[in-house]
Amino acid sequence: MLLAAAFSPLSGADGCGVPANLWSAADIGRGGTSGGIGEGTGGSKILCGPGVRQACAERGRHAAAGSDAAPPPAKGATITGASPPLLPVGAASATDATAKATVDAAPQIPSGLSVAPLLGPKDIPPSSAPDVVGAFRFLCSAGQLSYDDPIVYPRQPGKAHLHQFFGNLGADAHSTYESLRTTGESSCQNALNRSAYWMPAMLDGKGNVVRPDFVSIYYKRRPASDPVCKKEGKACVGIPRGLRFIFGWDQTRPAVAQPENAVHTGFKCVEGWEAVTPTAKDMTEPMKICKPGQHIYASLSSPQCWNGIDLDTADHRSHLAEPRDRGINGQPKCPASHPLIIPQFTMTVAYRIEEGDEPTRWELSSDQMLPAALRRPGASFHSDYFEAWEDDIRLRWEAACIDKMLNCSDGDLGDGQIMARGPHFPKPKVSPRLVPIPPVTDAGDGHGPHGPARE
Repeated sequence: MLLAAAFSPLSGADGCGVPANLWSAADIGRGGTSGGIGEGTGGSKILCGPGVRQACAERGRHAAAGSDAAPPPAKGATITGASPPLLPVGAASATDATAKATVDAAPQIPSGLSVAPLLGPKDIPPSSAPDVVGAFRFLCSAGQLSYDDPIVYPRQPGKAHLHQFFGNLGADAHSTYESLRTTGESSCQNALNRSAYWMPAMLDGKGNVVRPDFVSIYYKRRPASDPVCKKEGKACVGIPRGLRFIFGWDQTRPAVAQPENAVHTGFKCVEGWEAVTPTAKDMTEPMKICKPGQHIYASLSSPQCWNGIDLDTADHRSHLAEPRDRGINGQPKCPASHPLIIPQFTMTVAYRIEEGDEPTRWELSSDQMLPAALRRPGASFHSDYFEAWEDDIRLRWEAACIDKMLNCSDGDLGDGQIMARGPHFPKPKVSPRLVPIPPVTDAGDGHGPHGPARE
């Protein structure tokens, strides 16, 4: 069983025993090498095969570090209309910014949560070395299905194509940063992460939505103290509070081929711990081979270069950018317009295939927007992200897992504590796996008469 190890007595609260493919798959299409922006932990380096056994063996050599906890969060500037690049208090320029002095753009909004019961003790995880990035990972279960999109169509319920949400279970068309911070349970570890994540729903071609068994989220970045941060950008910083964006396929240009938006997209079939197909840019070839008992993994990685000013833009994309090759060494570098390097996250979504399925009929809800010449299943893969972490928790895993270059799994904060697995933590198999495509309610209650592919 794919997730057997993840739910075995070995896994517990320390993440040991999680199947290798769960985390190595997060680097689908990345090449698994170290050294550029966004390249990092992959292949056997990340809880994969011997790496799992090594990480578990090393855990006993790390004491629970009360003195190693993250420092109190630094206060940052707040965006007010058109403003200069946001810098932490005391930073003279973006060059001086670091992840420990996180750029905080949205107003700080208390969640009202009691944090202590949502945490538990944990040994300090091992270093990510010889890799060059710190890593923070956790799992999510499938959340609500909805024709809402609070980024593209705020306060317009029913206007989007059908989305599979995960993270904040209260997210809908009316969600704002304030509402996400103050309400909603979470399907991602526990309510300390009330961020909302959503993507087009997977359809089985028979009138059903295929719900994923799990979604893995994997944040990574070089430590802020790494000199390379100032070569590949101005500085490595934390995730700005309230950031929202869309990445992957661009639904505003459906008739145009978009190879630039598929650079970090990958699909492959996996059985147990082993990939049984090469990684592909859409599902066409993998689904010819995928068999019952296997999973199709869909993976997508976010941009890493932020302009330091905007939490969102009109196209929900242009405040972030991909690094570009610059200089004679050909190393990636953030464009001057987007000088700050934030943690990149990779999401890997795992769909189980069972007897009676016809995988070659599967497609994403947004694939129906593609013209015939470009219509291949999975070609429209994209995702939306709306940040709403508990501030202190985000600052802690950035300061420990990322800036101390640790290998953190299962919500491990890297400082002697771990996020407890909440009531919505994924089971070994999602149930029900297939649900009928939900109807779109009549416009009389605020929903438009749009089918599953409308965006």
